[in-house]
Amino acid sequence: MVNFMLMIAADLENLTNLQPQGGVDDPDFAYHFKVKCGNCGEASQKETVVSLGETISQPRGKGECHLLQKCKFCGRDGMITMIPGRGKPLTQELSESGQFAPLMLLECRGFEPVGFLFGAGWRVEAISGTLYENVDLSEDEFTEYDEKGEVPVMISNLRATFDVVK
Repeated sequence: MVNFMLMIAADLENLTNLQPQGGVDDPDFAYHFKVKCGNCGEASQKETVVSLGETISQPRGKGECHLLQKCKFCGRDGMITMIPGRGKPLTQELSESGQFAPLMLLECRGFEPVGFLFGAGWRVEAISGTLYENVDLSEDEFTEYDEKGEVPVMISNLRATFDVVK
């Protein structure tokens, strides 16, 4: 079992607090990523989708997880359990310093996450206080004009990584 922290970064212009729509532990937010088999090393062709609100019973009554699937190449089982309570929004300060913000901790058995797709369902706040909800980042960019602050706002240069956590 290995724990991976999904870390996100982006260039935020006149924005702060980028996070899933319902907060960092939103049970309805769909995380889209690709996984690699820990046995044969084969990466999935399609992205895997998991959310905190959907759980699956583990085999042999060992609790619940958020993803349970077989590798299509070697047939080995793999599972991922999401661990809430460790994520934080991406702030303008972190963005300006080029740092990543922790979003979600994943406990992985048999699989390793290898690529994250941002997709839809994000919330971000303008420096003026204007709130942008249900932001779609599937095009890797968001641009708008903040009427209240009278400035353009933008999210660009989206990046994600998975850090091994003890």
